[in-house]
Order: sequence, then C-alpha cells, then structure tokens
Amino acid sequence: MAGSLFRKKSIDKILRDAQSSTDGHGSGGLKKILSVKDLTFLGIAAVVGAGVFSTIGSAAADGGPGISLLFVITAVTCGFSALCYAEFASRVPIAGSAYTYAYVTFGELIAWIIGWALILEYAIGNIVVAISWSTYFNNLLMDVGLNLPGWLTVDPATAEKAFKEVTALQATGVPLSGGQQYVLDAYNNAPILFGSKFFLNIPAFIIVALISCLTYVGIKESKRSANYMVIFKIAVVIFVIIVGAFYVKPGNWTPFMPNGFEGVLKGVSAVFYAYIGFDAISTTAEEAKNPQRDLPRGMIYSLVICTILYILIALVLTGMVPSDQLRVNDPLAFVFDKVGAEWISKIVSISAVVATTSVLLVFQLGQPRIWMSMSRDGLLPKAFGKVHKKYQTPYFSTIVTGILVAVPALFMQSSRMTDLTSIGTLFAFVLVSGGVLLLPKIEPGSDTRPAGGFKLPYVNGQFIVPIMVAAFIYLFHERIVHAAGNLGKDSLQEILFLTFVLLAVIMALLTFIKKYSLIPVLGVLFCAYLLIEIPAISWIWFFCWMGLGLLIYFMYGYRNSNLAKY
Repeated sequence: MAGSLFRKKSIDKILRDAQSSTDGHGSGGLKKILSVKDLTFLGIAAVVGAGVFSTIGSAAADGGPGISLLFVITAVTCGFSALCYAEFASRVPIAGSAYTYAYVTFGELIAWIIGWALILEYAIGNIVVAISWSTYFNNLLMDVGLNLPGWLTVDPATAEKAFKEVTALQATGVPLSGGQQYVLDAYNNAPILFGSKFFLNIPAFIIVALISCLTYVGIKESKRSANYMVIFKIAVVIFVIIVGAFYVKPGNWTPFMPNGFEGVLKGVSAVFYAYIGFDAISTTAEEAKNPQRDLPRGMIYSLVICTILYILIALVLTGMVPSDQLRVNDPLAFVFDKVGAEWISKIVSISAVVATTSVLLVFQLGQPRIWMSMSRDGLLPKAFGKVHKKYQTPYFSTIVTGILVAVPALFMQSSRMTDLTSIGTLFAFVLVSGGVLLLPKIEPGSDTRPAGGFKLPYVNGQFIVPIMVAAFIYLFHERIVHAAGNLGKDSLQEILFLTFVLLAVIMALLTFIKKYSLIPVLGVLFCAYLLIEIPAISWIWFFCWMGLGLLIYFMYGYRNSNLAKY
C-alpha cells in the first residue's frame, strides 16, 4: 500500500495529456489570454491587500521600525520559493499550483495533503479578506453618513467581545467615543433569536457572492477588473508613501527594534500574510498565453514590486507615528488621522476597499482551479473538474468556493485564521522548494522549455548549507540544550523548534553528500523556520484540519484516483 500512496505522475504524461485534453491535467477548454503583464498584475492584486492595509499595524507595534527588516527577510524567503515555483511552472505549465508540482515529485499522498493545505491559503484565507473588506466598507459608509444596522455588519463573537470591552470602560465613568457608542447601540439593538443576540456580517457575504459571479463569468472579465484595481491601488500606495514622507519624524525610528529581534519575529505571521498570493499566479497556467515563459516572470516581477512598496510603507508608518500606537485595524488611515490629514485617510480607506476586492478576486480564481486539477486526477468527484461550455471556467468548483467562503464570512471571527492561512501557505512553499530537488534531470537535448523560458540557476550548496546550519546551531545552542533537556515538559513551540533543527541537520547532510542546489535548500529552511515561529495553538488546529483531509482522502481519493486504474 505504501507504494501506491506515493504513486507519481510523470512530467511527460502530464504534458501529453495537456496537449490531448483527454486526462486530468488537460487544458479543459480554458481560454489562453493572460500575458506577462496580466500575470504580474494578478500577483500584485493578490499580494497588496489586507496585509499592507491591516495586519502590518500589529506587526509594527511589536517590532517597531525594525519590521522593515522582517519584510526583507520574508521577501528573501518568498523569493527562494518564487524561483522554485518558476522552475516548476517552466517544466510543468499546468493548472494546480503546488498540488500538481507535489504530484510530480513526492507522489499522490503528499499531493493531496498540499492540495488540502492550499484550501487554508485560498478559501479560508479569503474569509479573512472578506471580513477585512467589510470593515473598510462599513467605515466608508459611515464617513458619508450611511449607517447599516450594526447587527448586520459583524460576527457574533466580535460583537460580544467589543460590547464587554465598551461596557467595562463605561463602568469606569470614561466618556464614550462615537465608535464606542456605535458598538453599544449595535449590541443593544440586535434582534434576539433562540435566546441569543443575532449578528451577521452581510457586507462580507455580498462581496464574496459578487466576486464569485465575476469569476464564474470568465477569466477575461476577471483579468480586466484586476488590472484596473491594481493600477488604482498602486497609485494610492505610492501617493501615501510620497505624502507620508513629509510627516515622518526620524526620532520615531529610534530605537529601531524597541522589543529586540524577538519582537520583530512576533510579526512573522502578519508580515508573511502580506505576501500570500504571489503563488496564485501558478493556478492560471492553462489560461496563460506562454506559461513556461510568462508565469515565472509574473511571479518574480510582482514579488519585487510588492517588496519595495512594503518596505517603504513600513518605514513611513513607523516614522509618522510611534510604533506602539499602530496596533489598529486600519494603520494607514490611522496615521494620517493622527497627523491631521483626515482627507488622505479617506482616500486610503477607498483604496483599502479596492485592494481587498482584488485579493478576493485572485483567490476566488485560484481555489477552483486547484480543485479542478484534483478532480481530473480522480481525487475529488468529477463535478469539480467540469468546465462551462460558454464561459470556459470551472463553474462547479467556482460555485462551491463561493459558498465555502461566503457562508462562514457571515458569522466567523477572523482571528487565528491569519495564522492558519500562513501555515498552509508556508507548508506549500516548503514542499515546492523541496520538490525542485526531486525533479528528474533534463537529458541533453530534451529540454522542452521555449526560448526565454525560466531555468533555475544551479549554485552548489555542498559547503555553504552545512556552514550556515552549523552557525545557526552555534547561535541558538542555549535554546537547543534547554529544549532537549526538557523534552516532554516543554511547550509545543519548543518541540517545533527541535524539529526544525533536526530538519536543518538532515538537509545539511544531504546537501553535502548529493551537492544539492543552494536556492531550493534555502527555500526549504527559511520557510520551515518561519513556520515554527507561528503560535503553537494554530498548529493544533492545523493538525486537526490535516486529519480531516486525510480522512476524506482514504475514504474517497485513494480508491478513485486515476493512477489506481493503471
């Protein structure tokens, strides 16, 4: 059975099937209309969203101006993974992203696991984005004097928590602000259903429904919408950087890391969440005009552009206002309110709505195409792989994705989901980076990549990786000794740390023996380290999610896999 669990699809077979459109990874009638510019815009559309307009605030509060260094570290980490994605996209230009790549290198079970984990990045991650969109949208409505009933704009848990905080504040005799009074009124005026206060986040539901309709209609319409939104939000971000620079007080950058490097690392999940999405480009491989050439370029271009913007935004934010004041949901709008430029905060709020809309669009495009690939392989029911005759989109998967995101967005709280989304994405990055090491070597004269196709440069890591791992062990030897000496007593966080150390040592030995290429090895190690910095409680939920996925695989996927028929 073990052998069948790790049965693989060969690259040659996948490419033949793509040309004949007879099997799992065939083109399925999808429209090939995306250029390198469109792919780059899709990448920016996915990356510049809730991260830069929301989660960057809490990260800056913990790490101070030093958070800009974390953006550099995260960008380098994502850069290693992006190069590995680019190599796969050039060798295997088929929809399915990391799922398809894992099927080629690790086998079916790992492919299923990564496909299941990607649901955390795309579908579950989009719940967070939808809730963030709802917050910005409601703020905009209130700015123009339109107030929706409070009980129709928030989930039950958030409403109850906010009510308790405001009630406690009111009991001290402190006058309530307009926003705090709104929270109080929203809770008191909420209808009662089955003995409990009734709350629903209607705006979050509606935006997901509208975006799902757009992705159902077609890739051409989605492409145009994404391009227009990207142009607008990038213009606003550049405007904010330029104008904000005039309000910067260099004294706010001292100390650069007020809570030390440990404080900077607390923002790992929030900062990495800001980068999630550049890999979504790979799910549109079958709709790209020249996927082997353009997919790698689109991923790398979008990553470089977004990194430059993020670093500048982080420096401007922490320069305008002391970093310990930035623990807010709308940091970009907040800093301009603090310096008396309220008119700019209104522009930022509008841009935030546009930015989060574009993220929703790209992720709602990505998830159905992963399910389409899994369905074609027999791991999901055939309905998930059906392509609409008129619109040429995976319509059933699109509908299911819309329901999976829209319904929970009505009543679920976004906290913890950011961490889960980051785990699912980093997990995919680790496997994609490791998978490059297992790709079959290209025989002389047999490389099918077109002119200009990406080829991952080989840098011998035989000595570099062992030296880097040895240096890491030396720098963290006290933590290693403490964790090893208290094994079984320590927290899950330290167990995860020891697991990383073991992985690093194994990778160093394999690299020394097999002369592995440096870039994919660093991709594995950097992403794995960011993984262990995510709170342990989120890992427990992740393991529960994986357990559910494995149950579904053994009940359905294992028996119905196309490879089981050969």
